Amino acid sequence: MTRALFVWLHRWTGLLMAAFLIIVGLTGSLLAFWGELNHWLTPELFPGPRAGIALDAATLARRAEALAPQARVDTIFLGYPGAVVVGVSPRLSDPTLPFNQLFLDPLDGHELGRRKVGGLPVHVDQIMPFVYQLHMYLALGSIGEWILGAVALLWTLDCFVGFYLTLPAGGERSRKSFLARWKSSWLVKFKSSFYRVNFDLHRAAGLWIWAILVVFAWSSVSFKLPNFYTRATQLVLDYETPVWAQARTPPNDARAPMEWEAAQATGERLMEEQARRHSFAIERPLALYHMHGRGLYEYRVRSSRDIGDKAGSTSILFDSRSGELKALKLPTGHRSGMTLTTWLVELHTANLFGFPYRLFVCAMGLVVAMLSVTGVYIWWKKRVARLAHARRTAARPAPAERTPA
Repeated sequence: MTRALFVWLHRWTGLLMAAFLIIVGLTGSLLAFWGELNHWLTPELFPGPRAGIALDAATLARRAEALAPQARVDTIFLGYPGAVVVGVSPRLSDPTLPFNQLFLDPLDGHELGRRKVGGLPVHVDQIMPFVYQLHMYLALGSIGEWILGAVALLWTLDCFVGFYLTLPAGGERSRKSFLARWKSSWLVKFKSSFYRVNFDLHRAAGLWIWAILVVFAWSSVSFKLPNFYTRATQLVLDYETPVWAQARTPPNDARAPMEWEAAQATGERLMEEQARRHSFAIERPLALYHMHGRGLYEYRVRSSRDIGDKAGSTSILFDSRSGELKALKLPTGHRSGMTLTTWLVELHTANLFGFPYRLFVCAMGLVVAMLSVTGVYIWWKKRVARLAHARRTAARPAPAERTPA
């Protein structure tokens, strides 16, 4: 009875998730090569690195304000080689703005281009942002994020249900050992029927990559359902809710926020203090974000606590008016829950182990889509067989009743 229940759960959970996991898998395959595809599609925006001394974030923010006076500069990201991405939003006096990203050369600040992220792609420079939006929230905003959050949670649970169903049934009597009987679940009999090959691919592929499937599923929960993920992680590890997942608390300080130059100086000073206190080395600055609605600045660097191949996530948050330190985020070695989350995120985003792992993650996306397709095919074939059996049973004449002698 228990196994039958798990079969039912696996079947209907898989059918509910299939379309979403196909989208997530295929877009994830592309995102594994995010940098390369951005450079290939839009070399004018992502030209690649060149030798020279980069300008600081505050100088680049001022350059962006001079180039686009109708826009409010919100974020300065220095993590792409050869390009600085400046996030902008409309000023209240001019609510219309045909772009929300401005690209600058990091060495001399000249403009590389502009683009509008959001909605359906109408230009080649919008293709990869649209792929990202599909992957993260189905390009449907908060509704899509909630949908994918539910899918991620179901996917995590279904990984364990699917693993259980690969085990030999407990009631089977056989002279073979447990491992000998389980061995068939790991193999694909390519010389069998088309249905059998699909069944074997579905079962064996899920087993061979089961551990990384769990990593991808649970890390997706951290992206889409941060409050649930936080509570679950805090049950066993030391973990703090990310600022972006916390409820907004508008600033009650009437003073104007500090300017970019002061914000950068404050960020550098506070980061150096934290580096001495927590014994980590600052390698290079990565970003300066003004969170207007929260009354905060975020200053981000790559440090010796970062484990990813690219960029970094060591950051501090401080009050945009007083400069008071509000939070420190160290990717590893500070809070156990954050260390675990960092590994999950970097594995999910193919930001570890170089090109071979990115290729593996690209293939993983295709495998996730394949598991969904084969699962739907297996269900459809079984359903056709059940319906055919029901029709044959209904058409079979009832046996004649025996009359008493």
